[in-house]
Amino acid sequence: MTQISPQKVVSITYNLSVTDENGEKRLVESAEEDAPMVFLFGMSGLPEEFENQLSGKQAGDSFSFSLTPEQAYGDYDQQAVVEIPKQVFEIDGQIDADMLQEGNYLPMADNEGNHMQGKVVSIGNEVVQMDFNHPLAGMVMHFDGNVADVRDATPEEMDHGHVHGDGGHDH
Repeated sequence: MTQISPQKVVSITYNLSVTDENGEKRLVESAEEDAPMVFLFGMSGLPEEFENQLSGKQAGDSFSFSLTPEQAYGDYDQQAVVEIPKQVFEIDGQIDADMLQEGNYLPMADNEGNHMQGKVVSIGNEVVQMDFNHPLAGMVMHFDGNVADVRDATPEEMDHGHVHGDGGHDH
């Protein structure tokens, strides 16, 4: 059987829980058999320690591990919560009220053109407060799951740096 290693396409099912402020585990995400998580090992953009925990496993293997904030998306950074002038969100002089709502994640770019996702925290008369922390920053994450499939990546997948076809990118 094929083991998880670089240049392999990996399909997993899992439950992701985080430890909340009361020390309780809270389920925040699942990938089920009908819609597994599929990624190109070594090129996924996932935390390095996440991939390290899966390395060497093969289809049918189960896994259970936890990642600290340092191993995953870092500590919550209060400086990543910023106020942005409300007019930045205008398109043709109008604000899309469906888009600009508290809790929505919006694609943004900084002054250097770096793309990021920001969560709308609050909307004032003049400014919008945005949080650019990763949604799982500062959290201990607990993964429990199974390896559904491992296969060789195609040359095209390696060139593009992502999975094509089922569970991947179509273009």
